[in-house]
Amino acid sequence: MIAVVDYKKGNLLSVERGLRAAGGDARITSDAGEIAAADAIVLPGVGAFADAAATMEELGQMQAIRERVAAGAPFLGICLGEHLLFEEGTEGAGDAGNPHGLGILPGCVDRMPKTDAEGRAYKVPHVGWNTVEFAEGQAENPLFAGIESGTYFYFTHSYIAPEGPHTIARTAHSVTFPCAVARGNVFGVQFHPEKSSDAGAAVLRNFVNIVNAAAGAAQG
Repeated sequence: MIAVVDYKKGNLLSVERGLRAAGGDARITSDAGEIAAADAIVLPGVGAFADAAATMEELGQMQAIRERVAAGAPFLGICLGEHLLFEEGTEGAGDAGNPHGLGILPGCVDRMPKTDAEGRAYKVPHVGWNTVEFAEGQAENPLFAGIESGTYFYFTHSYIAPEGPHTIARTAHSVTFPCAVARGNVFGVQFHPEKSSDAGAAVLRNFVNIVNAAAGAAQG
């Protein structure tokens, strides 16, 4: 079972439908116990980092996700769900400092600049179709199986993940930023696969294949 985490934000139904169309047994749940028992986890994302993190902590979802990921369960974070993979984010920061994420990947999620290095202005939020370029050595990453570098995906966001060895693909707007990250069976994408037509459907299908392979390895 793939748990689609309901933290009172996100495109839950469209993500669930996309995963089911890809052959996955996807179920929306907010229950930490169900998340802790899931074979895989998808964290959708629409909303603000601080609010989402606070809700997830309150519902016990943060710890349930950390434990399942530590046990090897595949994970896919989408947009804000990708951001929440990181240690912290500046969105919604208060007197106590930056809100904390899952801490599965290192670094801080920050706001996308409104100008590039030459001072040219860009519209933020970044909304629309952009190409996704694979990082060096990542053409064979299983999340992008059968997808060519330079394929267009749909984006809508104002914040971006930090660079690091976890970066598997990038997109350029005002700056070049990681639009897909991975560590083992843990993945995050800045774009919305559920809104990205055939290319997005292929990413969800690849993730379901990753889930199935992990389940088969666990049984074997």
